[in-house]
Amino acid sequence: MSSTLLIEIFTEELPPKALEKLGNAFASGIFNGLKARDFLASDAVATTYATPRRLAVIISNVRAISLDKTMREKVLPVSVALDAQGQPSVPLIKKLAALAATTNAVLITPDQLERAVDGKAESFFYSYTAKGAALEVGLQVILDDTIAKLPIPKQMSYQLQHGPAAGETVHFVRPAHRLIALHGDTVVTLRLLGLNADRITGGHRFLSKGAITIADAESYVEVLASQGKVVASFSQRKEQIRAALLAEAGDDLVLMPESLLDEVTALVEWPVVYPCHFEDEYLSVPQECLILTMQTNQKYFALTDTDGKLRSRFLIVSNLETKDPQYIIQGNERVVRPRLADAKFFFEQDQKKTLAERVPLLANVVYHNKLGNQFQRTQRVQTIAVAIAALWSNDPLLAARASRAAELAKADLLTDMVGEFPELQGIMGTYYAGHDGEAEPVALAISEHYQPRFAGDALPTTDTSTVVALADKLETLVGIWGIGLQPTGDKDPFALRRHALGVLRMLLEKRLPLSLQQLLQTTAGSFSENTNFKDPCAEVLSFMYDRLRGILRERGYAPSQIEAVIAQQPDTLTNIIERLDAVQAFAALPEAEALAAANKRITNILKKNNVVDTGTVQTGLLQDEAEKNLVAAMTNVKPQVDAAFAQGDFAGALQSLARLRSEVDAFFNEVMVMAEDEHLRNNRLALLSNLHLMLNQVADISKLVA
Repeated sequence: MSSTLLIEIFTEELPPKALEKLGNAFASGIFNGLKARDFLASDAVATTYATPRRLAVIISNVRAISLDKTMREKVLPVSVALDAQGQPSVPLIKKLAALAATTNAVLITPDQLERAVDGKAESFFYSYTAKGAALEVGLQVILDDTIAKLPIPKQMSYQLQHGPAAGETVHFVRPAHRLIALHGDTVVTLRLLGLNADRITGGHRFLSKGAITIADAESYVEVLASQGKVVASFSQRKEQIRAALLAEAGDDLVLMPESLLDEVTALVEWPVVYPCHFEDEYLSVPQECLILTMQTNQKYFALTDTDGKLRSRFLIVSNLETKDPQYIIQGNERVVRPRLADAKFFFEQDQKKTLAERVPLLANVVYHNKLGNQFQRTQRVQTIAVAIAALWSNDPLLAARASRAAELAKADLLTDMVGEFPELQGIMGTYYAGHDGEAEPVALAISEHYQPRFAGDALPTTDTSTVVALADKLETLVGIWGIGLQPTGDKDPFALRRHALGVLRMLLEKRLPLSLQQLLQTTAGSFSENTNFKDPCAEVLSFMYDRLRGILRERGYAPSQIEAVIAQQPDTLTNIIERLDAVQAFAALPEAEALAAANKRITNILKKNNVVDTGTVQTGLLQDEAEKNLVAAMTNVKPQVDAAFAQGDFAGALQSLARLRSEVDAFFNEVMVMAEDEHLRNNRLALLSNLHLMLNQVADISKLVA
């Protein structure tokens, strides 16, 4: 018989940041365990429920007894099972007796066994039908296993206070008080975390009228809502909060990052949104500070007007519904006021000292014990930024602004505001630099040099910001790698992958005409006086090409097309997208596969014969008609290829090369490259070397074939 199954653990308040993950793991562990043991019908569905005080799952179509299962078990090799006369050996007789005991068979005789080849030898096998297990037996094992594997951030140990197991020590994320296990309307006999399963749970801590009895699994959600004032579904509560925030905001915009929504959803069982206010005088503080303190410390939702300017009105999500919420509103306004006052105080105090005055004090902040302090790092970034500016442009103003921005970029780490809110580093530096009278591009670069911070983040908007962002990321990437702390496996404590991706995105998307090798060598040069540093440029360059492959795969290019371009190790990335598009178009041509295969063959021949430089083809040594035709075709096509390449028309260059297919095919069919005559052989190798150079001008098309 199949019915709906409900499992719920009722606890003390669970850690909000882990709640959703715990709920999903609890539900999937039980569902997968039941499925593996054949307790579920094919259309069974699991629904997850998680509130601050419960983890629960409802699974449809769960069998009371699992399906019978046909089992086939290896008994013994024939060589061991039979004696020299072909009679059952003592080991076989003992094995059959043990099998009979474990499979509940009355007697197993040798003639019931199957004789079959097992690898290189023959063995005996016994097939039998294993009867299905009762749900309570299978579920007990599944629950124990699921609880043991939950992603609990920090486990508690506590003693049971009541019942026959009082004093027993239990280990779980929070103390558990009740356990529900209902199959339809029947309680499943289970014991977990020192609790015996029944049908009783608790509702909202304040709004519920006591213990709640769940008659059957199907009524769980409705009874919790109506009697317990609990919205059991995490996703439903979240969307309910989102809708209530938007409704209460009216014409204003709600700042509601998903992480904050998730955390607030994990803090309430019966969400209600109330509007609150603070004094307008606090709006003189940079709004990022006020928003961050409201979100981080109080879990409040800030409001802005349609232009993004912060309002003195904000929204709270309460776990209490009341006809007169004034005490709740006033209490929250009273709590947030000191936080805003602190922010205002920090902001005013910080402005009493300029960023430039703080720079020397960075010498007191350790960056890394093998790379010195933050002041030394600032000097390196400043040197790298000036060099990048010179490589990029002849504009002395760019170099001067980049130097000043790099000098000031980390000074706000020493301010009170950033000390209180590290997330504001860079942002506060821009505000303070503006207050100090720094040029606008310099001030903006202090915040933008951290960009891009993550995948999909915006790039720096100005040339000055871009130069400093490149310098900062390259200094970290090369410096940390140079002291032997490169990423290993999935471990990347210094986020070097993210820094490499940031550099590549800026070079790629801004089409910066900067040499990768030169950037790395310039950066490595800034560590010349550091005895702990070993030049890692070759390794870092290879690392960056691997990251570039990932970026290009995400843009939809095939691995073979990417390899065709990356194989040439492009030193600048200004036209790499055009090259890829050209290779993509070329790969679709009917001539592409044959030419790619021919190019691969040419590559192998030249490599085998150590041909590095292209030689001059002597027309007087051309004998076979096929090689004469190939030279004539190459002579005819080369001006078109070169002209298209010079104009950046890479697709046109490759399409022109496609015309060589018939001559190339004929050459390999009719001409012996490795002729006995040395002069003839060298001339043909020179011909192939020239052809190889033409074919690989845009990309190594040999990579298009396996």
